Amino acid sequence: MESTRFLVGQFLLAMPGIGDPRFARAAIAMCAHSDEGAIGIGIGAAIPGLGLHDVLDQLEIDHGAAPDAPVHFGGPVEPRRGFVLHSGDWSGEDTIDVAKRWSLSGTVDVLRAIAEGRGPSRWLVALGYAGWGAGQLDGELSRHGWFNVAGDDALLYDLAADERWSAGFAGAGIDPRLLASETGTA
Repeated sequence: MESTRFLVGQFLLAMPGIGDPRFARAAIAMCAHSDEGAIGIGIGAAIPGLGLHDVLDQLEIDHGAAPDAPVHFGGPVEPRRGFVLHSGDWSGEDTIDVAKRWSLSGTVDVLRAIAEGRGPSRWLVALGYAGWGAGQLDGELSRHGWFNVAGDDALLYDLAADERWSAGFAGAGIDPRLLASETGTA
């Protein structure tokens, strides 16, 4: 099977009819993919009624300079665990570089830095992640389910969550309204 390690630093967009309502119109920033599995952070949906200030309050961190930005539904795995996708101009104790396109941090130090005005210049916060076991994503990519597009800072940071899915397809020259929700066999 052809390697799909190229997905790291790119976005996966759920095709219509993916079959799992948790991923309807999903846009996922791919952060890791190896023989052991894959991890991505959902960026296509904000959690209604939850903002960064709520998260900071729960962690007893003063809001400081942090705007009350939306918190994204990162995925169904570990939905109480927080992640920050951010620009590479800041790094903390657990920060990983994602294909020189963005960084991923999962400890509270990045939230403190954002609140103190010394964090990354661009960022988004998510709860949970999308995870695939060994070979699972490769299998899903061979069937009707996911479409990958290039990693793009504008898609990650400049658009509202509910615009990212359509914008990802549009950037690839595809009108998602024309996509079929079912596949056939020949």
